[in-house]
Amino acid sequence: MFIGVIVVSLAVGSVTSDLLYRKSFTRTLENSLLSNGKQIIQTYRSSAGTALIPFMNDVAGLSIYAIQLFDESGKPLLVDGSEVVVPDAERIRLALAGDVVRNTGKERRNPMVGLPFSVDDKSYALFVKLKSNDLWLQANREVNTELLAIFLVGACLVLVAARSIVKPLLRLRDAAGRMAKGHFDVRFRSNRKDEIGQLNASFVEMAHELSKLDRMRREFVANVSHEIQSPLTSISGFVKALKEKPMSEEKRFYYLSIIEEEAERLSRLGQNLLRLSALQHDRHPGQPTAFRLDEQLRNVVIALEPQWLEKQIAVELDLKPVTVYADKDQLGQVWTNLLDNGIKFTPLHGTIHICSRADSRSAIVRIIDNGIGIPEDQRSDIFKAFHKADKARNRAVKGNGLGLSIVKQIVDRHEGSIRAEAGPDGGAAFTVTLPLGRSSGPLRP
Repeated sequence: MFIGVIVVSLAVGSVTSDLLYRKSFTRTLENSLLSNGKQIIQTYRSSAGTALIPFMNDVAGLSIYAIQLFDESGKPLLVDGSEVVVPDAERIRLALAGDVVRNTGKERRNPMVGLPFSVDDKSYALFVKLKSNDLWLQANREVNTELLAIFLVGACLVLVAARSIVKPLLRLRDAAGRMAKGHFDVRFRSNRKDEIGQLNASFVEMAHELSKLDRMRREFVANVSHEIQSPLTSISGFVKALKEKPMSEEKRFYYLSIIEEEAERLSRLGQNLLRLSALQHDRHPGQPTAFRLDEQLRNVVIALEPQWLEKQIAVELDLKPVTVYADKDQLGQVWTNLLDNGIKFTPLHGTIHICSRADSRSAIVRIIDNGIGIPEDQRSDIFKAFHKADKARNRAVKGNGLGLSIVKQIVDRHEGSIRAEAGPDGGAAFTVTLPLGRSSGPLRP
């Protein structure tokens, strides 16, 4: 394609240059012929007693010009060269009448000029042209050689440039083929800063994200299997024990309590999975209304009072009056999950601090605890489904790793943001930012 563009460009350039400069070139050549014709006439007139025809023959033999001489009747007295184009009768008549005739050749690239002159009261017409079109041909050869050189050099440069462009694209093609087969270990570097380099960087980043997504998918399946299999194993084991072994009423009640707890755990897992799926697929679009965010936070703290009182946690509130336009039920789930998460990982006699405020465009809520905190290398992953900072899956801490994922989905639907960072006392701090602006439609998926 590139070489085709060069060929077309050269062809258009050649035709355009020919149209632009041919007339100028022809005019220059005609002026040269006219000047030489006048010089021939002047030289003959200064040679007294010289016969006209022999003189013209001598000049034609020594000159690069072809000479044609016609008498006053239009009869040719001298025609120099077998390939010389003879002017027509009208041109001869004009020259005999005293006019200077230009471009009398049948082809524009073979210009000829006619000059009138008289000798001994006799009128003659002298026509001068090049014996051959060597000058024109030489100019054409030079131009064509230049164009050919431009084409060859340009084609080589295009091939080199195309190779430098195609080579990384071929690597991308091969890498895409490997990715299509499930191999996301794409690792190639490029020092290019142009669009190809940017494409390489974007492709590597995409491969990295797809690798993480594939790993998350595998972990998701493993986590769901684990979360389901673990309580089912406990329930099955305790049911068999109840059926086969005689035991005291106290021990039987203990077994039944564990079965009930594991059943509730399965129920919570199913509810959270359904809620997360509904949020991801926008099955239940929110219905935003205006309400006081600070009052909602107080109500959530009161609703979870048994949990934080059980661990003797001090809950400190610093709530400024803030009104938001959002889905009240979904945001209630956000604060419930975040506070419940803080209570789980805050030790006995710990502290949880909740504050809310607003700036010109956003409402900002911070929930800070002094618990075990979140490792820095895991803060970007805690909002993914089934991610747990506690890799040992401590059964003393209830949860299935879906709470923060649900929180992230809800905040994203409200076009807000959430980030996790270290608290001032070594715990965890979650900051949620929500827009204040009123919207006329449902929340975005």
